[in-house]
Amino acid sequence: MGTRQEQLHLGAFIYYTGHHHYGWRRSDSGAEQIFDYKFYRSIAQTAERGKFDMMFLADLLYVMGADQSAAGMLDPLTLLSALATDTEKLGLTATVSTTYNEPYNVARKFATLDHISEGRAGWNIVTSQLDVEANNYGRTEHPEHGLRYKMAREFVEVATLLWDSWEDQSLIVDRQAGQFADPSKLKEVSYKGQWYSTQGTINVPRSPQGYPVLIQAGSSEPGQDFAANYGEVIFTAQQSLNAAKEFYKNVKSKLARYGREQGSMKIMPGLSPILGKTEQEAQRKYQELQELIPPAAAVGMLSGMLKFDLSEYPVEGQLPDIPDPVEASNGMKSRVQLIMDMARQDKLSILELGRRLIGARGHMQFVGTYEQLADLMQQWFEEYGCDGFNIMPPVLPGDLNEFVDHVVPILQARGLFRTDYTGSTLRDHLGLDRPGINHFQKENALDNTSIII
Repeated sequence: MGTRQEQLHLGAFIYYTGHHHYGWRRSDSGAEQIFDYKFYRSIAQTAERGKFDMMFLADLLYVMGADQSAAGMLDPLTLLSALATDTEKLGLTATVSTTYNEPYNVARKFATLDHISEGRAGWNIVTSQLDVEANNYGRTEHPEHGLRYKMAREFVEVATLLWDSWEDQSLIVDRQAGQFADPSKLKEVSYKGQWYSTQGTINVPRSPQGYPVLIQAGSSEPGQDFAANYGEVIFTAQQSLNAAKEFYKNVKSKLARYGREQGSMKIMPGLSPILGKTEQEAQRKYQELQELIPPAAAVGMLSGMLKFDLSEYPVEGQLPDIPDPVEASNGMKSRVQLIMDMARQDKLSILELGRRLIGARGHMQFVGTYEQLADLMQQWFEEYGCDGFNIMPPVLPGDLNEFVDHVVPILQARGLFRTDYTGSTLRDHLGLDRPGINHFQKENALDNTSIII
């Protein structure tokens, strides 16, 4: 292997029947099974067979376009709790929004998942994206982008305080003495912030990992700063090696201000591979997938992302001048910037841009052979563009099977990826330390804790 001594990390990012928005139309997709537990059990067992660090479940708090696209999602925490009983080593990561939840509920559920899975839980912290989500929760509009990150900081601070309210070895279970827990190791959290407050102790003892692995997916400036404070895995969308290297350097440089070491964070961009034994086979599969996307759907999705109606413009022409599309977005600002950069750099037509966005939702889409993909992954890893990848199969379950059967063995043969698990927890797989009590807490937050007598 090259200059890096460690090995790369892999997540299997699962989204409906795959990340290609219209891949569900392919005859080999599992479209009829997206509400069937057995479908996800098979996918999880494939990822574990491939020695992936984790299975990473998306979550959306709304349903739109169900007449033409795969829509609706099982609750990820409930689903992963079931999958914990049918897997042994695979990390189990759920996306849960801080915008439409309460810290106590989220902290309790993740502590429970970590106990059930014996230390394999991860939390992908998101702040939600759309007004339709706000409507589902009885609100008229989505909170402003910057405000959502301020709220998320407080949310995570409260959650970590709750996880810390039980120290390790708190349980005594001394039947003869009549003592179940050590009172000196239980803390009552008394926290009142600007958006959240809590009084009491979580009712789940400290879990095997202390905290679930904290994953963060924003790449905007507020998102990067939030990641540097709390994130242990960063899920990002990058289209080129140079951009990935710049992002990697920039985010890792922020760690020192929070007293964190470089190894305490892993950066894993999304990668959606369309593979073939030959380049011709891969290109054929790519074209077949793209032709499944109706032009109107491509233009509609792009218009929605950019908050600008493109329906009156010729689909074969390039994007018109759009006034401040990034500022106009109250959703994923970093993703909107990526779309604009992609359009300019690759001189894409409106249709090409819309179809590319639908094909991998703004993440890097690779079309080529197994060896070519391994070459790309090795280069990005060895040149510090990433610490690993979240693999985003275009169509499930077949494309994940193909990656595991053909790409993973190449990575293993090159010494880039494990041939077997050497640990039991998700923190073991990722090489992350188990947090001690108050690992991430500010002094003022610590002052709000008191011992239960």
